[in-house]
Amino acid sequence: MNVSLKGKIVLVTGGSRGIGAAIAKELGASGATVALHFRKNEAEAQNIVQTIGNASRAFQANLANAKEVINLYKQVMTNYGRLDVLINNAGIALSSDFVSEDESWLEEWDLQYAVNTRALALLCKKAIADMKKNNGGRIINIASRAAFRGDTLDYLAYGSSKGAIPAITRSIARYCGKDNIHAFCIAPGFVRTDMAQDFMDQYGEDFALNDIALNALTQPKDIAPMVALFASGLADHATGCTLDINAASYVH
Repeated sequence: MNVSLKGKIVLVTGGSRGIGAAIAKELGASGATVALHFRKNEAEAQNIVQTIGNASRAFQANLANAKEVINLYKQVMTNYGRLDVLINNAGIALSSDFVSEDESWLEEWDLQYAVNTRALALLCKKAIADMKKNNGGRIINIASRAAFRGDTLDYLAYGSSKGAIPAITRSIARYCGKDNIHAFCIAPGFVRTDMAQDFMDQYGEDFALNDIALNALTQPKDIAPMVALFASGLADHATGCTLDINAASYVH
């Protein structure tokens, strides 16, 4: 099956590393123009968009800051004039000691909700308004298996912030479908990324490997083709779905 995204303008958040970088490269190889968001890794972001080509560009923003989220969207629209596909991939996972002081625990809680949930919802809001004017579009949100099976207590904020994402996706799918806007959710498990490495450094890699049905951890490149499929329009009647990609560590 050949997936073509030629002529499509796609925004990928958290695109300078890990899953986001793999998604951006996959979309670029399928012909898309990628607006690649990064927070601080500008050198790698610029390298990726140069490799992709197709008039792709990198855009910086701290997604914890709502004003920067809005400005990111404005920059993309100023440069390209429209957005065909929004991919909300950026996320953070902080280990917060469950018996720590309330003030520091709440700060880490609020930060994860700001990046993982609020920024995603805000970008969806902005994109939907423009997609309604431009005959539709597609939104792909990256959640986590933790949204469904939960997580350890020190990752309570991470799991719950990701838990909101399937609900946001389903709401968009149900109430924007007549506007030709389709929304999809992908829920990865352990993926060999820097973020997952922080968890494995804490709990050990065997913890992750023993928790899956396969012999090797999922790689970012295992996520990217499904994102491209959803972005292409070939699976529009799956709108509202959540796709598990977690090596059978959790199937719902």
